[in-house]
Amino acid sequence: MSLRLGDIAPDFKAESTLGHISFHEWIGDSWALFFSHPADFTPVCTTELGKTALLNGEFTKRGVKAIAISVDSLESHNKWVPDIEEVNSVNMNFPIIADPEKTVALLYDMIHPNASEKATVRSVFIIGPDKKIKLTLTYPASTGRNFTEILRVIDSLQLTANYQVATPADWVHGEDVIIIPAVSDVDAVAKFPKGFTSVKPYLRKTPQPNL
Repeated sequence: MSLRLGDIAPDFKAESTLGHISFHEWIGDSWALFFSHPADFTPVCTTELGKTALLNGEFTKRGVKAIAISVDSLESHNKWVPDIEEVNSVNMNFPIIADPEKTVALLYDMIHPNASEKATVRSVFIIGPDKKIKLTLTYPASTGRNFTEILRVIDSLQLTANYQVATPADWVHGEDVIIIPAVSDVDAVAKFPKGFTSVKPYLRKTPQPNL
């Protein structure tokens, strides 16, 4: 059964390139980016893991921990890491989980048999400090992920978790947001002191409230 938004992310214990992981304990009070890879020593995965390491500062300032997984062994991961570092001119600064028995991959429905019976698809889970799943994305093995979009989504998730707003199409940090319909105009005056513009009775825009 597929995991859905709002579900508690299943806890697990596993070995990784940075030691033993007890998943919920590892997340702690942070947000988590948990993403899978079809296999070690593959070209797209090598670029993705390098990109994640290069973006470590961006994830850290958002309170996000990154963690990857594939169904290869820890020995294989450790042999692959030097390639990732060399190709991307970066030091690996987050763990890659070893899952040779596919225990975690099956727990998170990362293997889609009609795509591949053995390899994981490119699953993405963003998990909040409450250990609930906030976002899921699934890419085919042939398509590398857009990490600019992943950061944008994290910005939106963190903003909308703390304010009664939603983010419009193509929104990026710093742009106007939408006041949710549950907030009346009277309440909006108090909640959003920067003011708001009513485009339609159900569509009211206001400057990003945490800036």
